[in-house]
Formats: sequence, C-alpha cells, structure tokens
Amino acid sequence: MIRITQPRCEYRENPLGLYTGEPRFSWRIESDKTKVMQTAWQVQVSGREDFSDGVSDSGKVESGESQLVSLDSGKVESDESQLVSLKGLKVPSCAKRFWRVKVWDQGEESAWSETAWFETSMLAAGEWKESFISAEDEDAGPSSIGTVFRKEFTLSKKPASARLYAGAKGIYEAYCNGKKAGDEVLSPGFTEYRTRLLFQTCDVTGLVRQGPNALGFMAGPGWYKGDLAGWIGHRNHFGKRTAVIAQLRVVYEDGSEELIVTDSSWTCNKAPVIYSEIYHGETYDARLEEKGWSESGFSGTAWKPVFIESADVSILKPADGLPVKERERFKPKALFTTPEGDKVIDFGQNISGYVRFTVTGNAGERVKIRHAEILDAKGNFYTENLRSAKETIEYTLKGGGKAETYSPHFTFQGFRYIAVDEYPGNPDVNNFEAVAVYSDMKISGTFSSSSDLLNQFVSNVSWSMRDNFVDIPTDCPQRDERLGWTGDAEIFLRSACLLMETAPFMRKWLRDLAVSQYPDGKVPHVVPNVLAGFKNNDTGKVNEPAGATAWADAAVIMPWTLYVYYADKRILEEQYPSMKKWVDYIESVAQDGVLFNTGFHFGDWVALDAKEGSYLGATPNDLSATAFYAYSAELLAKSAAVLGKKDDEARYKALHGKIVEAYGREFFTPTGRIAARTQTACILSLQFGLCPAHAKQRTLETYAALLKENTNHLTTGFLGTPFACRVLSDNGRLDLAYELLFKTDFPSWLYQVTKGATTIWEHWDGLKPDGSMWSPDMNSFNHYAYGAVCDWVFGSVGGIDTDQEVPGFKRAVIRPLIGGPLSWAETTYDSGYGVFSAHWERAGGIKLDVTVPPNTTALVTLPGAKAGTYGGVSFSSVDCGAQAELGSGSYSFSYKA
Repeated sequence: MIRITQPRCEYRENPLGLYTGEPRFSWRIESDKTKVMQTAWQVQVSGREDFSDGVSDSGKVESGESQLVSLDSGKVESDESQLVSLKGLKVPSCAKRFWRVKVWDQGEESAWSETAWFETSMLAAGEWKESFISAEDEDAGPSSIGTVFRKEFTLSKKPASARLYAGAKGIYEAYCNGKKAGDEVLSPGFTEYRTRLLFQTCDVTGLVRQGPNALGFMAGPGWYKGDLAGWIGHRNHFGKRTAVIAQLRVVYEDGSEELIVTDSSWTCNKAPVIYSEIYHGETYDARLEEKGWSESGFSGTAWKPVFIESADVSILKPADGLPVKERERFKPKALFTTPEGDKVIDFGQNISGYVRFTVTGNAGERVKIRHAEILDAKGNFYTENLRSAKETIEYTLKGGGKAETYSPHFTFQGFRYIAVDEYPGNPDVNNFEAVAVYSDMKISGTFSSSSDLLNQFVSNVSWSMRDNFVDIPTDCPQRDERLGWTGDAEIFLRSACLLMETAPFMRKWLRDLAVSQYPDGKVPHVVPNVLAGFKNNDTGKVNEPAGATAWADAAVIMPWTLYVYYADKRILEEQYPSMKKWVDYIESVAQDGVLFNTGFHFGDWVALDAKEGSYLGATPNDLSATAFYAYSAELLAKSAAVLGKKDDEARYKALHGKIVEAYGREFFTPTGRIAARTQTACILSLQFGLCPAHAKQRTLETYAALLKENTNHLTTGFLGTPFACRVLSDNGRLDLAYELLFKTDFPSWLYQVTKGATTIWEHWDGLKPDGSMWSPDMNSFNHYAYGAVCDWVFGSVGGIDTDQEVPGFKRAVIRPLIGGPLSWAETTYDSGYGVFSAHWERAGGIKLDVTVPPNTTALVTLPGAKAGTYGGVSFSSVDCGAQAELGSGSYSFSYKA
C-alpha cells in the first residue's frame, strides 16, 4: 500500500505569506513495498477545504467562476514529486488555497493525501495603500533609541480572518491588543534595503475582535541605520530614520473587507529600549514601560503624531526566505568567579542568540551582563576578539516586588559565557537561560561514529552553521562584523546542504547578491553590500569592494550547488543572468580572456603558509583566480545545459577548455612540475581537473610531499581546506585523507575539539597549544569556513551524497570509504523524498546497512568487495569495489573485503 505524507509548498508545510502566485508542490511516498517508483501524479487546488468549488473526481474543472480558484492537473504521467509546477496555476495576492495529491506507482493508486494549504502574500508593491511612518526626524542618524507606534480602530462586525502585513526600516515587533503578533524575531531581516525590503505576513485572526482594537509596533535601528562594519566606523548605511509600515486586512464573515494602514493618524513615542545596536547590545529601562500601550482605551501623555518617512513602497517585497526564530535553549552548566573577579556563567555551548533572565528587585536596580566566546589561558573572561563590539545588556528594574523577565528585542550576541556585572542579590543560575536564535531551517543530515572526537567536530560544524545563518550567511556572530561574506558561504555550501535544508534560506540571499552586483559584473565581497561607497584614504577613490576570486564566484557556484542538492531549477533560472555577468566580467579583464591575473583577491585566506603578519596565503593569486575562473565557466556551461540554452552551453564549454589549456601552460612545466609549490595550488589543480595529463600524478605526489614536510599537517587556508581530503581519496590516497582528518595536534580539525571547542574556529591556531591566542584583530571562535570538510565526512566517511547527474537526491550515491581508526559510522539524510541512511561497521568483515526512500534509487558501492550477489542483490565490479543501483527499501550486506 502506498501513502502520501508531508505535502509541502515551496519547501514549507502550509506556508502563510507565500512570495509567489506560482508555487511548486512536493510530497513523500510511504510504502511497505520495496522498489516503489511513482509513475503518475494528480494535484487538485481549490478555494475551499472540501474541494466543492468546481473540482471534480473526473480530473476536470467545472465551468464558471470556480475556474478562478480551482485547478485539477488530471493524471500526469511523471515520477516528479519534488517542486512540481502546475500548468496554468496563477494565484492572486492574499489568497488561500487548499491542495491535495494522489499518485500511482507501478500497479497501485494511492488515496488522496491529507489536505494542505498555502496563502499568498501581497504580491505587488502597488497593493500597499499608505506609507512608512517614523517617530524620528531627519537628524536622528546618530540615535540608537527604540521607538513605539500605536493606533486604535473599531471593527464593526465579527472578523472571519485578519492578516497583518508589516515591515520596517530597522527591526520591528508587532503587537495587537496587548499581545505580540507571531513568533519571529529580528524581522524583517537583513537585505539589500535599497532595492529589497522584505515584509512579513502574520495571522492575527485570534487577536482581533468586533469592537475596539489597537495595533502597536516597537522598532529599533537594526541593520538599517545602526552600526555596521565596525572597523570602518560608519552607520546609517541605508538611512537615518527607523520606520515601520503595516497593512491590516480584516475579512468579515459576510465577505466584506476592511484595511487598517500606517498613515498620519498613528501616534508614536520613545520605547523602554533606550539603546539598541546589533554589535553592542541593548539597554532597557522597564520603568519606562506604559501598561496597555498596544491596547484600546490607552491614554498616554507623551505620545505625538508620527512623521511620514516615505510614501515610496517600490522596495517592498514579500518575505522570500526563512523566518528567524528562537530555537534551542541552554541552562547554565556552571557559575564561577574568575581570577580577575568576574562572576561568570558557562552555558556549555557557543551560540548566536541572547540570554533570557528573570529578576526581582527594587525600581532602579540593574542587571548588566557581558558576553564572550571563550576564557583566556588564566581562566578570565575574554572579550578582546570582539574588537569594538560591546555585546552588553543592561536592564533597569521597574520594581514592585514581582519577578521581571527580559530578553533583548533588537539585537543578538555570539557567546558561550556571560559575565554578570550587576544583579540584585546573588545571581541564581535557575534565573538564566541562553536562547539560540537562527533561521528556521529543517535539519537534514546526521552523523555518528565510533569516534567521539569526530562526532563532536560534526556537532561543532553544525552549530557554527546555525549560529551564522541568522537571516544571512555571516562570517561570525560576535564581533563588529557579522556580514554576509560571499567566499565563506560559497566554500561551505555543500556541507550546509547536507546538514540542513538551505535552499529557501539561500534563495533569499542570492537574490540580494544579484541586485547588489555591479553593472560590469563584479560581485561584492559581502552581501548586502555595506562596504561600498566609502572613500579609500590612500587613493581618494570611492571604495568598490568586489570581484575577488572564490568570493565573487559565489554567484555561479552557489546556484549550481543548490541545483545539485535540491534540483531547484527555478533558483538556477533566476540567478543565471547574475552567473553569466560574473564569468563575462572575468573574461573581459583576464589576460587573453583566459588567465585571471588582475584585481584584488583574498586568495588562500588565513593559510598557515602566509608570511608573518599577513592573512594572505602563499598560493599565487593568479593561480587560484584562474582555477576558480575555470570552475565557474564549467558550471555556467552545465547550468546553460540544464536550462536549455544551447548556444551558451557551447560558448562556455569552449571557454572552459581554453582556460584549462592556458592554466596548464602557465602553471606547469613540460615535465609536469607545478609552478607554485603549495598545498592549496596542488589541491585546486586536482579538484578542478586542471592538471595536464602528464602532470596529474606528479601533482598528487607533490601534495603528499608537502604534507610530509609538515608532519602530515595542512597549511591551507579558505580555498584549499574544503577539498584537502577529497582530492586525496579521489586519487588513491584515502590513508592520507583519514590521517589528516584524525590529527589531534595543531593544526588540525580535531585539535579544536581537544581544546573544548563547541564551534569551528576562524584560525587553525585561534587558541594556541600554549594557551595564547591569535591576534584579537581577527580571531573568531565561531566561523564555519574550516568546517567545509564536513561534506567529505558525510559523503565519504559516512557514505551518503547526491548524484550530480541525477540531482536533488532523486538518485543518491551511497559509497562509504572505510578507513582510519573508525570501527563504525552511521549517516542519515532527510531528503525531500524521505530518509536515506547508511550504517557500516567492520569486525572481521564489513557490514553495510542501507535504507532508500520510495521514488528514488541509490548507487550503492560495497567498498573492497568483488562482483557477486550480496543480500540477494547482484553487484557489478567497479574500481573501488562492487556496485548496484537499488530501489527503495532496507538492505543489509555482509562480506569479507
């Protein structure tokens, strides 16, 4: 029997505020049968939950007005079950639709799935009826104060539904009749506000009522006008005034509608948040709270009319990413006093988020806490690596004898430890909890093994990802930076896709990348581009921080990677013009169109082979830049093929060939010696297929020799490290790959674990063996870049990855490369189709247990096995063992290798 489960629309279950009127549908199949493959599907969409508005069982839409809200695909012969588009489906703004699906396999028809639904947001800027309102005048640029807004209104009839569409220039919280609307935090998120300011949709049906009502907003500076890129020393990157915009749409039971909008009738005031900055924290004076300020019947004396900040709503777009929410919570592991006398709480995990605390005391008493990632060698609270970021929370009690609970409204911190500088009485650990805050991604991958150190490393990578995926992919969550560095995100994306479902998160950020791209095709170093527009003190020219290899290549590599892992063709289509602009730009400035040897590049960032005092690794920039140019040209040709752009496919395939040929001439001698004798030069040449045929083996040997010269330790930086193990295992040196992975002395991945790390460090030696630290100028202890090897851990050690030829896990590759000190490993991947799993162990032989979900297949390789029949399945011989393509089901194979 086959059953449909988990119907989803645009990656989400029952999404409210959908950003498109042409959504795609996904579902899973469950069955007690094996080798289940869908042969056909049928989807019905209706304006009514009982599908009584014209959809019939015959697969046709009845004539008349119902056609506007109903669609029946009829039976479609196809094995598609992920991101399925319906021909003719175009849903208007603010419309709720119900949908269901049934499928056929080789001989059975399923029942209809449970009914799911989606509701579109306002899809056109012209649907906004009024303006942004502000409590600040045009001289408010230096201010970091919070502001509040309110409006009372009366609903004449009983509401059937109510939707609040809201956004802000800054960060906002919405309230209705005294209660917070929704569970999102840090809304509307961080985007390229000049062209894309997102708004959210919230269901407030349960908060409004017939009769008098009130709406309220509290807003803070956030990313819009607050301090950003602290080393530049500037603020007001996008504007000088915090502002909000809202439209409450109420539908009455009789079908009539009413709108409540932000206009000049609103009033405003200063908030109890008297200071708030992303980097520096928040100061809150509870004595300034006005009870009932967001309820009807409130009378406040200091409230004044709002300013109309702007009537231009063209930048408003419906939210197209994932909301940021409170996730895990951590109770204190310890409370202690440091040698310097600080009272410190250890939460046991380095996170991005904030502390929620409860306190009782007199009016005017204060709580003051500071945040840090790490303690120094003497056990003291260490904040030097925060640079100018203060990460300080100050709360003044209102008193009255009741317990007061507080957490910040418009900021977040990166921390494991807090120093409690002020607190009425003695701090009680039961009154504190750390709250992790990040984008609402679904966990996809899990890994466990016989090595506790390796398991902790994978956990560290996962936590660094969560902590740095707070609406955008940042470099770090703690210091005065926290920016969307393109290079960091690009090198980590494969690992990210295996850890969590990142497609909707990255779709939103890549849209910002595309709109921030320079007219000539250069891609900014950070997205949103807050580094642009400042004069260079040396040249006097306006800064144009863009075009660095591997960083700007995010424009090409990331959309392709998302296609490989999710088969999301729409993202590839949307980003294709941006991808093409970047490759065309390189061609226009490269020597003879093929050697990329111009412009600024970060190169092999923070590599250990850098010169003393430098962050730039020893690998020549023209080599690494040309290597990534070749890779981007290759991926652009593949993307063109997927999208049916045959002329572009031919053009960029030919360009790739020319680059590879030029690379071989420029960076290899006729005898096959690589010109740049660095680990990263060897790694990139091997990984991107750039070695001339006569030089490939010698390049591998050179890489191995360079490792040996460093007692088999890496000296690589951001560019070489992600592929360090992969090129070894792909070229017959699995032994050396495992040796690198399981090193525990400096520099190595597990060295950090032995030092108590719970996240990934920015530097191999962020904390040195003698307890001293890297320069505080750039020393994050929560930086996912060096965790990019995690994709090799999942795909090679654990043994599960997608097949690039059949993307989106429609066909998985299950091929564990067994080696090193491990006696067993287990990996799962929760794909759109269902869960793949692989568990291997060795004890006198090898046992491999595999699970493949319905409507997929898996290419399963038994490492070291000969051709033959195992577990009732016939396997053929391949280079590294025996291989078979399996349909859905659970399998167990035991054999002698």
